[in-house]
Parts: sequence; C-alpha cells; structure tokens
Amino acid sequence: MSVPWADSVTPIAPPPESIPHTSTLVYAGIVTGAWSGLLSLLVYGLGRLLGVPYEVVTPFGQVLGVVPWYLALLVPLVAGVVGGYLAALALGRPHAKRIVFWAGTAIAVVSCAIPLAQSSEVLVSTKIWLLVPHAITWFLVVPQLARIVGDSEPGMTMVRE
Repeated sequence: MSVPWADSVTPIAPPPESIPHTSTLVYAGIVTGAWSGLLSLLVYGLGRLLGVPYEVVTPFGQVLGVVPWYLALLVPLVAGVVGGYLAALALGRPHAKRIVFWAGTAIAVVSCAIPLAQSSEVLVSTKIWLLVPHAITWFLVVPQLARIVGDSEPGMTMVRE
C-alpha cells in the first residue's frame, strides 16, 4: 500500500489543518530573508575591508555612488517577503514545489542582470561582489519556500480515516 505523501520532503506529512498558508510562506520569507540579509551584510563588510569600492551608477543619473550598507540588509529581506507572497500563488497546485523552485531560480537569475548591466565605469570586482548576495538570497530563500509549498500539493497530506 502506497501512502499519498510518500514523496514529501518532510518525514511525516502534515495533517490537513497544518497545510501551509500565505502567512506560513511570508513568515518563512521573513526568516530566510533576514538571514540572507545578515549574511549579505557580512559579505558587504568583508568586501569593504578588502577595498571593494561598491560604486555603481545611480538610478537617477550617470554619477557613481556607493551602495549604502543598509541595502545589503534590506534588499534580501524584501526579496524573501515578496518571494513568500509569490510562492503563495502556487499553494495547492500540482507540481507547486517545482514551479516555485524554478520560478524563484529564474527571478534570481534575472536579478543578476542588475549588477552585470552596470556601465563600464563600474569595476568588475564590484560587479562580482554584488552578485554574491544574489546567490546567498537564492540559496536560502528559494529552496525553503519551494519545500514548504511542496507540502500543499494535492496528495501530500495525510488521509484521515
């Protein structure tokens, strides 16, 4: 006899009353986004200690400006929360885990265009160091949201008799 939740990544499937909801995903987005932000802030500080200028072309002009330290903390947090809300769109759908994982991966790859599309005035070292927080945020946020959403897929809950 096969159990319907045998493919779940959790050892025991959650009971139907604990199926993930939007609030669960937003909370996970806050937690993983906060950790991503803290790690990204550490990377930012390490880069500054090593002499990376973090000068980029500002969005409202053609002048170079230093990326403020607080953006290294806040942008991953916002990405986690927005990711939680976007992942909630897949709740209860077939293949929700795969959808969230690959959509999140695609969004992360597209977000890497921001540092890479900087003008030639921006140093390559700055571009590389700006890509690291994108990778950290993807690594911590996307798989966790996909795992949570995966437990809402049809057939992944315990059948109560």
